[in-house]
Amino acid sequence: MNILIFNWRDPKNPQAGGAERLTQELAKRWIRKGHSVTQFSASFKNAKQKELIDGVQYIRKGHWWNVHLFACYYYFRYMRKQTDIIIDEVHWFPFFSAFYARKKTVALVCEVANKLFFTIYPFPIAIFWRLIEKIYLTVYKNVPTMAISQSTYEDLIVEGHKSSNLIVLPMGLTVSITLKQSEKEKEPTLIYVARLNKQKGIFDTIEAFRIAKEQIPGLKLWIVGSGDVAIVRKVKNALKKQKLEDFVKLFGFVTEEKKFALLSRAHLLISASVQEGWGLTVPEAGLTKTPAIVYNTHGFRDIIVNKEDGLLVDPIPSALAKGIVAILQDKKLYKRLQIAAEKKAKSYSWDTTADSAMKFMQSL
Repeated sequence: MNILIFNWRDPKNPQAGGAERLTQELAKRWIRKGHSVTQFSASFKNAKQKELIDGVQYIRKGHWWNVHLFACYYYFRYMRKQTDIIIDEVHWFPFFSAFYARKKTVALVCEVANKLFFTIYPFPIAIFWRLIEKIYLTVYKNVPTMAISQSTYEDLIVEGHKSSNLIVLPMGLTVSITLKQSEKEKEPTLIYVARLNKQKGIFDTIEAFRIAKEQIPGLKLWIVGSGDVAIVRKVKNALKKQKLEDFVKLFGFVTEEKKFALLSRAHLLISASVQEGWGLTVPEAGLTKTPAIVYNTHGFRDIIVNKEDGLLVDPIPSALAKGIVAILQDKKLYKRLQIAAEKKAKSYSWDTTADSAMKFMQSL
């Protein structure tokens, strides 16, 4: 089968995240099975226009805001006759291949943004983007679709998709290094691993840390991830204003090896993200025996069984702080969560994900 993937980012894009990891893991496994895979994505600074990675041909053109047009042109100019199936990845919006190659299009949906627009954008702009999303959801409601979580599946059903056209892909987990379990820090340490922005809840995280620290004076916070210069400045100002600079360390972007080393030494992974497609950092932390406490939102409730392998709390900083204190002050609970989180993390497999997706596509 000749597969063409449309995704606005590829694994080497500086802003690549969990969706790009998912796509790469699927594609390279399909290559091993004898299929041909090409991915078309936006370019970025110093990027090669064409590059072969894990047997997958990556083609880069345009930017995030016009890559959809380049993809359409490239398909008709070079790929139309030789493409058996198009995987149209939806990150808020699809590539709209259903308009010009409907019979070949399968959608891969990470999340339905919906209310997320109103968290990120001011009122008039949020309404505009939500309207665009409603239009694409209407066009794609009869398109065969792979969702990456039960929450996304349910959102699509609410938006009018037919369950007979949908499948929930079981997710996998990648560790490209040899994990070395380190001893936990002497003082209780929280770790945040995500981009620094409002959507990922960085400011709620800081506020929850401030509240929890009132009951646990020795508490520390590690912030791992990059963000726009303006956001990083706001984060530093918030820490300074609340006199937390001495207890919080900003690591910025780190390598995979460094990330897992920090996860291993921290006591708790925390996240105040308002919505996730699938909470990848949770099982990553679980592999290092670091349980997670997160907002009870899409993407996280699909991966954590509350009070069994992690903690889900109401999406407000005070609830997050209360959960942090509860876990760190209950050694039996903490140990139980550690064991369960590690066990669940080890159960994920990209092989299962790739096989499930391929069977779904072949059934079409």
